Amino acid sequence: MTWLVTGAGGMLGADVVARLDDVVAPGRAELDLTDAAAVREALRRHRPETVVNCAAWTAVDDAETREDAALAVNGTAVEALVAGCAEIGAKLVQVSTDYVFDGTATEPYPEDAPAAPVNAYGRTKLAGETAVLGYERGYVVRTAWLYGANGPSFVRTMARLAGERDTVDVVDDQAGQPTWTGDLAGRIIALARADAPAGAYHGTNAGRTTWYGLAREVFALLGHDPARVRATTSERFVRPAPRPAFSVLGHGRWAAAGLPPMRDWRDALRAAWPSLTAAWPEGRPGRPEGQPGSPSLA
Repeated sequence: MTWLVTGAGGMLGADVVARLDDVVAPGRAELDLTDAAAVREALRRHRPETVVNCAAWTAVDDAETREDAALAVNGTAVEALVAGCAEIGAKLVQVSTDYVFDGTATEPYPEDAPAAPVNAYGRTKLAGETAVLGYERGYVVRTAWLYGANGPSFVRTMARLAGERDTVDVVDDQAGQPTWTGDLAGRIIALARADAPAGAYHGTNAGRTTWYGLAREVFALLGHDPARVRATTSERFVRPAPRPAFSVLGHGRWAAAGLPPMRDWRDALRAAWPSLTAAWPEGRPGRPEGQPGSPSLA
């Protein structure tokens, strides 16, 4: 199977490309996704069997005042990818987000839950979803709370702050599923290879926690006292774009693909930890004095 992966410079795109052999990964300078003609020409030239679109406008707060620009990347460009894939008969996997939901649920959102985004970013990602779900070979993989070795993330920020501050205040009223890009990359590839039914799938690690719970886990892995993380509320950190309070996604559709759901988020974080800390430019941040470079993962 031949692949074309967009957004290969990002956390998820880099992990997808690293797990493939026969892959083309054009960067922004080589392929402007907002140029529909260029997109279709690239697909005709490379003729991939599967396209994985990891490129996106991800500046959530900036999208509130620049929604048209975000829509050009998250919506209109995806429409061009759909058209190009339809022309050559390729599968298209579109990475989407929990932000298409309103965050008012109390149980995990199933894949067919009604979309109701509460911010501009969510609206633009929903536009991309709509285009892909209208394509007979289109897959939408919604994810959330991503971290990985190849870019900034909440996990990396907490590790840095562990070495800089005595205490860290973290919100405890937003629930979600921390998701390792390494696990998600593998699942996206498996989904495309399985020739599964087209449609929406939820690509998050299992279980649930809050940002506060995740921060405490990071401190523990670093060998620090998790009590240095203090719980607070979203009212303390008001952002231009509202965030869903509940971003827990259900994984019911994986059975249709013959694939199990992704593992628990704690297990994934422990498995990811050595690669995360080795990749960070600052080395292994926040390590207590006299501690070895890697925490025990037993």
